[in-house]
Amino acid sequence: MSRRLVGVGMGPGDPELVTVKGVRVLREARSVVVPVMDSGEVGRAEATVLHHTDPGKVVRVVFALNEREDRARREAAWDAAGERVAALLREAGEDGTVAFATIGDPNVYSTFTYLAQTVRQAVPDTVVETVPGITAMQDLAARSGTVLAEGVEPLTLVPVTAGAAVLRQALAGPGTVVAYKFGRIAAEVAAALRETDRTEGAVWGSSLGLPEESIRPAAELDGAPQPYLSTLICPARRDSRGGKL
Repeated sequence: MSRRLVGVGMGPGDPELVTVKGVRVLREARSVVVPVMDSGEVGRAEATVLHHTDPGKVVRVVFALNEREDRARREAAWDAAGERVAALLREAGEDGTVAFATIGDPNVYSTFTYLAQTVRQAVPDTVVETVPGITAMQDLAARSGTVLAEGVEPLTLVPVTAGAAVLRQALAGPGTVVAYKFGRIAAEVAAALRETDRTEGAVWGSSLGLPEESIRPAAELDGAPQPYLSTLICPARRDSRGGKL
């Protein structure tokens, strides 16, 4: 037996999309860590966790989740969070488990990656594991009736936090393109779709599975800022069934 840190994917926000294994890990863990911003509001991961486990063992750990300019401050927050989780692991004992709840999947653009690096250094005997979660692109595809990939089509996922240039490059290629975190530069994203003639059939969504859910054709993007965690799917151009098998 050995102490474990388990990153659990909570999906995009719909509590029904958490896996059976994920729920079991949450309920068996000594503590369940949820990342929060320093402004203190309940995050999406925490809101989902509270549907599935005892609130008394939920531990809120501050991350600089909204910090994009001051790298030193952001990394200091990661390290502080890692040290807090390391302390929880020491308290859990040699056979204890601490779960870390993250939206989406813990191996796809997740804060869990940074946390695990710090914990491995602080508590070297910790076994780090992950439980996969439903991603936003899967949920948006299901809710909008959009097929992500057929046949030999490639599927490209890009974060647009650094600007729309990487999206334009992807849109110029083949297959389906998915863009994450584009809300603040929605105008640039809409322009990129028009410039590459990829607007038709594209769909965007935000707050999936939540009361404020919005799913609309990308053609309706008018340039106004959208929620940060917006997702865009631009499906492959298809002129035959089977994606050119």
